[in-house]
Amino acid sequence: MKTRTRFAPSPTGNVHIGNMRAAIYNWLFARHTGGDFLLRVEDTDRERSTPEAIQTLLDAMAWLKLDVDEEPLYQSTRAEAHLAAAETLLAQGLAYKEDKGGTGQGECVIFKMPGRDGSFADGLKGTLSKKAENMQDFVIVRSNGTPVFHLANVLDDIEQGVTHVIRGDDHIENTYRHIALYEALGADVPIFAHLPMIVNAQGKPYSKRDGDAFVGDFRDKGFLGDALFNYLALLGWSPGDDREVMTRAEMIEAFTLERCQSSAAQVDLRKLTWMNGEYMLKLPLDEFEAMAFAALEKAGIDAEPEYAARVFGLIRERVKTVADIVPMTAYFFTEEYAFDEKAVRKKFQKDGVEDILNQLKDLFLSLDTFDEASTDQALHAFIEESRLGFGAVMAPIRIAVCGVQSGPEMFPMLATLGRARVVERMDRAIERFLK
Repeated sequence: MKTRTRFAPSPTGNVHIGNMRAAIYNWLFARHTGGDFLLRVEDTDRERSTPEAIQTLLDAMAWLKLDVDEEPLYQSTRAEAHLAAAETLLAQGLAYKEDKGGTGQGECVIFKMPGRDGSFADGLKGTLSKKAENMQDFVIVRSNGTPVFHLANVLDDIEQGVTHVIRGDDHIENTYRHIALYEALGADVPIFAHLPMIVNAQGKPYSKRDGDAFVGDFRDKGFLGDALFNYLALLGWSPGDDREVMTRAEMIEAFTLERCQSSAAQVDLRKLTWMNGEYMLKLPLDEFEAMAFAALEKAGIDAEPEYAARVFGLIRERVKTVADIVPMTAYFFTEEYAFDEKAVRKKFQKDGVEDILNQLKDLFLSLDTFDEASTDQALHAFIEESRLGFGAVMAPIRIAVCGVQSGPEMFPMLATLGRARVVERMDRAIERFLK
């Protein structure tokens, strides 16, 4: 039997990383087993499932490269089939009508639970059971004639031939109901596997209050789709060794439900940021430069291509997300760069700094050439002769020419900025902070 998994979101405008992790696991399982990965858009909530919300969902899947093997099924197109199945269940005595709650607003269709204990083998959690007395009859068609999630979900899984339902463990209670529906409809029951929750540091469900929680947030913050995919795949699954940065092919080969953990997975944004940095380093140079130029353009920075390419080369190994590029490079393209006030107070506004910088200006102006090698040799000679110490010399230079204490290597940075700009910036910094 060919494996068929599905991702069945209800689009509301934002796609939570927990939902997308479920999609990733369904995709990986289908690819590992040589099966099909399907998309079903559960768009019956017409107020929230707008065209814009659906497009947001499709964009998120495209960004994460979650390709599907058939055209998406839109649940709203299946209402007639859902209602017809409810009528069949009524005719067979497996459902009944009732004015639920005595509101007088009309009769609901209620599915009759079979009255026996429920049990199923969960792909992650093992055998799960529930007593018959704890499973009540439930509504499958509302009094306004619209199908309820339970009926629509099961019928659409049957329609799509889904063999494995991999979803969050908040659906475990629903699964007992759904199995009863499968049996009543005379359909094969799929294999269920329930994923643990994604939680924050306090062990509570991870939400927007804890930080970025939607796929779009991470894209907007400069993360790469491949990195987020890799990170979410490992948020509750392990390949069985110490690998972390993995290709799609490696994840597909290693993925099994048996290696998914049954306990909650905690978000670690620092690890995601580190992983994204690893992916940034793996980008082909032309892709990295295209991202960097786009970031500068978005920030309103007009950069000469050859010069900008040199700048990008200086910061590439330090970049963790695309969003780092502008803050790390802005001072290369403008004289209106910001100064780190704390760095200025601690490392710049000190006795002797003005004299040091004036000597260094004269030294730079005296060099036959102003490049990486000449500045390296000259500054090391100055430090040795003056006995001032490396930090006492380098920190004031860096703060003067770029406004902060950290950045790319000093000598390539100076050479890229050029002698005239470096000396002019040292003059302005002296005038601004030391006079």
